[in-house]
Amino acid sequence: MTHRNAPLSIQGRRRLVERYRTRAIAHVAAEMGISRACASKWVNRWRRYGEVGLLDRPSTPHRQPTATPSEVVELIET
Repeated sequence: MTHRNAPLSIQGRRRLVERYRTRAIAHVAAEMGISRACASKWVNRWRRYGEVGLLDRPSTPHRQPTATPSEVVELIET
């Protein structure tokens, strides 16, 4: 689900990519009311991952080096 402050929904991202195929990214970004950096981010994700790249990503970290060891968590829970 797109958060309420997101400038583009998934459909908007698809529209962005379709428009980008025939026109300059700066022009498409201006048309859609977003920054060139935002437009570039979505186009680059689409280039790298295809349609899956246009989906929302979780904001949780991939790893947490300072996380509490699982043994300690188990002790706390018991």
